[in-house]
Formats: sequence, structure tokens, C-alpha cells
Amino acid sequence: MKRSMLCVTALMTAMALTACSKNAAETEAATTAATEAATAAETEAATETEASEASAEGEAPVQTEPLLVYLNDFDAVISDMFKESTGYEVEVVVGNGAETMSRIEAESSNPQWDVVWIDSMYDVYNLDLDGQLLTGLEPENASGLTDFAKALVPEDKCFYPTGAHAAGVIVYRTDVYDETTAPRTFEDLTDERFKDQVGMADPGVAAPAYPLAAYFMDTMGMEGGQEYFTTMFENGLKVYPKNPQVVQALAGGEISAAIMQESNAYEMVNSGEPVAIVWPEEGAPASTRVAAICAQTNQPEIAKLFVNFLLDPEIQQELIDLGDEGYFEPSVEGVTMKEDRDPNAKLVAADIVFGAENEGDIKAWFADMSAM
Repeated sequence: MKRSMLCVTALMTAMALTACSKNAAETEAATTAATEAATAAETEAATETEASEASAEGEAPVQTEPLLVYLNDFDAVISDMFKESTGYEVEVVVGNGAETMSRIEAESSNPQWDVVWIDSMYDVYNLDLDGQLLTGLEPENASGLTDFAKALVPEDKCFYPTGAHAAGVIVYRTDVYDETTAPRTFEDLTDERFKDQVGMADPGVAAPAYPLAAYFMDTMGMEGGQEYFTTMFENGLKVYPKNPQVVQALAGGEISAAIMQESNAYEMVNSGEPVAIVWPEEGAPASTRVAAICAQTNQPEIAKLFVNFLLDPEIQQELIDLGDEGYFEPSVEGVTMKEDRDPNAKLVAADIVFGAENEGDIKAWFADMSAM
């Protein structure tokens, strides 16, 4: 019995020692993990402090993560161009105008983006009206802005134009019309001889199509603009989701004339389609690509470098020289446009405040008319 009691006692002692060892190991592991976490937090805080101090002292800011840029064009090249120019990393998220704005809206309580760079000037200005943009931007390269671009910079300097292209030029089939019968002005498209033959992209879906509609509503007044498009609808205007569908309809003969984004128009000409482009003397409504910075970005200095980079004449020249996406008017002086782009092309734009404040109403009106 005594021996049994000794055995039991020894067993209990061993178990206690094992438990103590286990607890000690767990405690040591927990302490180590806590120490490592604290060290990591201190390191991150130190890095952010160094970056802030470096920026304050005029030194190059330290990057801890790629700059996240939401855009709708040039996604294949802009990251490498920026890194080559500045040494900083950029991660892009590509989507059309509607997709990008929906993504930003969904993230409104916790923005993930640092910079938005899209040809949706009025949408971007609405972000400013909601307090979502960094204001007071004064990039060094802004000193080279063209007169057209200068006029588009908001008073609070919340964004800068990096280029503009025609949201709509007139395109017609040369096997249906000649220079004497083809439409030369936007007003011509309301003529009875073009009944059921005109197409355009939907302002509520295609980013470049909204500036087109906004321009008419602004210059003619809301009632006058609605009257113009009502006449078009009564004359059989066909509205397609986006410009590529307008291209298909024109190429396939479903329509014989269109109001079309200029890059798509030039692509049709360059691919050998029997079409011609008309730049109306009164000007073609502009779709302006702008760059803006999120008010909550944690790397504002690098974001500012990106905006300044986009206003560099050499960078805009490179973007123009790249290919089909390069059909645009640069926003800075010292850049040569594509040779086949009309040198007398004139761009016009709706007032920024008007276009932003009336966007919902204009898009809703078009949606109603298109559904009739």
C-alpha cells in the first residue's frame, strides 16, 4: 500500500512538472509573440514617422506599400512608366467609369484607393463635393497647362486634367453619303434624311457619353438640350451601351451615321472601314481625363508625385505615341498630337459645376427616353 502511494505521488509530481513546463513554454511563446508584434508595430510606426519627417524636410518620401491607382486606360504601361521615372511602385485597378465610381462609392467608409485617374471629370468633381478628395494640389508641372486645361481646374484644385478627347465626333459611312450629303453639324443629325440612321453611346453607361449629353444640356439649357435629344429620339436615334457597340452597328450597316468617341472613330478609319470623321466647327464635346487624390490616402506625397508625373510633357507624349488610346489632346504644352488627328480639332466642355450637379437628372432622363 505504501509503495502504491509512493507511485501515485511520483506520478502526480511528474504530471505537475509537465504541466508547469507546458505552461512555461506557452507563456514564453506568448511573450515572444507579443514582443515580436510590439517590435513590428514600432518598426512600422518608425517607418511612417521617417516618411513623414523626410517629406517635411523635403527628402524623398519612403514608400511602405504600392500606390493604389483606379483608372480606365493605360493600365498596361503606367505602372512601369512611373517606377522608371520615380522609383516608386504603383498597383492599378482597372475598370470603366461606372465600375470605378461604384467601387469608390462602395469603399466610402474605408477607401482603399490613393489616386483616381479616369475620363469622368464630373463624377470626380462630385467626389470633391462629398469631401473625398485632397484639395489645394499645386503640382510643379501644372505651370505648363494649356489654356483649355487651365479653365477646367476647380478653384479648390482638387484635380488636374491630364488630357481630353472628343466624347463625340460625327462619323458617317462613305458608301452611303458623300461630302455634300453627309452631316456636318450636330444639328444636321436631326434632319429627316437621317431617320433611323444615327447612333450614340448611352450617357448612363459609357463614361465618355455623359460629357457629350452634359454639354448640350449646359449650352442649350436643360429644356433646350432635352428638346434637341427628343427630336433625335423621335427621328429614330439608336442608343447603345458603349462606343464599341456603336462601332459594330456602324460597321455592320445597322446605322449609317454616329456620334462617336474619337479613339473609336480613328480606329475604324485605320482598320479600313468605309467611314469618315467630321469635327464640327462649333467644337466636339470633350471627355476629360483627370487625376485626383483620396483625402484619406496614407501616402499623399507619393500621390502628388504621381499627379505631377502625369502632367510631364514627356510622359503625355509617350502616352500619345503608344497606340489607339493616344488619340487625345494633351493638357500641357510641348506635346505633339497624332499626325492623323485633325490639327484644327476643337474641344468644348460643359461647366464643371453644372455637369456634376445635374449628372443624376441627365442620366435618368436619357434612361427614360431610351426605354420608350
